[in-house]
Amino acid sequence: MASLRHPQVSRRDFIRLGAAGAAALCVGRFAPLAWAAAGKKIPVALQLYSVRDDCDKDLPKTLEAVAKMGYVGVEFAGYYGRDAKALRELLDANGLVCCGTHTGIDTLLGDALKKTIEFHQTLGNKFLICPGLPGEYTKSHQAWLDTAKAFNEIAAKAKADGMRVGYHNHSAEFKPMDGEAPWDTLFSNTKPEVVMQLDTGNAMAGGGDPVAILKKYPGRAATVHLKEHGGSGDFGDGDMKWKEVFDLCETTGGTQWYIVEQESGKGAPLDCVQQCVDFMKKMGKV
Repeated sequence: MASLRHPQVSRRDFIRLGAAGAAALCVGRFAPLAWAAAGKKIPVALQLYSVRDDCDKDLPKTLEAVAKMGYVGVEFAGYYGRDAKALRELLDANGLVCCGTHTGIDTLLGDALKKTIEFHQTLGNKFLICPGLPGEYTKSHQAWLDTAKAFNEIAAKAKADGMRVGYHNHSAEFKPMDGEAPWDTLFSNTKPEVVMQLDTGNAMAGGGDPVAILKKYPGRAATVHLKEHGGSGDFGDGDMKWKEVFDLCETTGGTQWYIVEQESGKGAPLDCVQQCVDFMKKMGKV
């Protein structure tokens, strides 16, 4: 398997720190095992939805371009007509790893969960993230409580196979429902094994504060979607408190991956995600 294209993180380090992070979740100790404390940078990946049209046209060429920019991983949101083996071969050929996937709740329920896990074991991915839910899961405060219970049950089943299950926000999760933001209803009632995939830009669009959220739920943000808010959409040209977000992810957040998602920058998608990784380099994260 090809090595990670990242001068700061070896595959051995990544596996060791991943195992340490899992152990930390069990005992509730997050900061001592943070990447920064270990002298390592959190690896930076790209959510491929950012360049979905390019992936549709030529996935191999797009993955090659993404790797050359400096990204070391990718998160899928669809598989472009390929099975897990074919995708893994493309990743390996470009020195990339799969740091997650956005997958519907239907792929995590009942007998479908086993097939989903098998697919991602082949792909080399352990993060199964649900990017949204049908109305019956979100229509009321009680529905969100039931959803929290469901995620606890799914996470427990997936854990036996070394997989983690989580939820990704848009903006609606921060609009109060019966006096409480659904985001708080969900993550105040789920176990630490359920990944809080915070999307920074989406949270701000809904009135949420990424800094406050990361402080409130230490150790829960195993993967974080980095997205600007306001301005032109280019990273660094809005009102995101980048330094505070990075500091929390690297100390108490339990963050294993930074995942860039860019939907509103200026220019062609590949140019926009190049700007994002250039910003991460400027900030000392790549």
